Amino acid sequence: MAGSMTLHRFVEKGRKIVGVGLNYRQLAKEFNMSLPNEPLIFLKPTSCYLEEGNGALIRAPPGCKGLYYEVELGIVIGKKGFKIPAASAMDHVGGYALALDMTSVDLLLPLQKIGHPWAIAKAFDTALPIGKFIDKAEIPDPHNLRMWLELNGELKQDANTSDLVFKVPEMISHITRYMTLDEGDLILTGSPPNIHPVNEGDVITCGIGDKYKMAFDVGPHL
Repeated sequence: MAGSMTLHRFVEKGRKIVGVGLNYRQLAKEFNMSLPNEPLIFLKPTSCYLEEGNGALIRAPPGCKGLYYEVELGIVIGKKGFKIPAASAMDHVGGYALALDMTSVDLLLPLQKIGHPWAIAKAFDTALPIGKFIDKAEIPDPHNLRMWLELNGELKQDANTSDLVFKVPEMISHITRYMTLDEGDLILTGSPPNIHPVNEGDVITCGIGDKYKMAFDVGPHL
């Protein structure tokens, strides 16, 4: 694909991160919530990215007392588009990435209840630990992938992307009804169930099947 070399540095090239919430059927069941009628969209700034290595630490935002992990499949956009039909949406996928959508739940819930913006719960520095770019050819079917996460060696999340409420083409088509997706942008496809808090000193290890894997330590607050 044209531009595939630059996609290896999507964390620098991309202009935005678009998250899709409540996108696993089992997660909705876990929280006794109805499935959404259309993708639930939120944004994270690219300053959230935390690349593995060089002593990278996940750090909770100030005042946070409940930092939770969410392992997710990331979709790296390979071709710019607006109002992309679902039928051709996969042509705009350049590749994938393993991601952790870190969320300060104790900051999120009170803000949601009163209808206030909740960006600080999702957009703080280090809120998106990210793996290396995975070329599209390496994952022929993004809708049949095992997504798993271990906390201090104990398996916590274990699901398959076949459980996604909205598939990749539907997500891309819906998002681009409202905004252009640029080359290098990232879509977070949602978290499986069994989300738990982490503490300083914990180690999060997660992966896609047995081929892609990353690990991050949890450090002190920002």
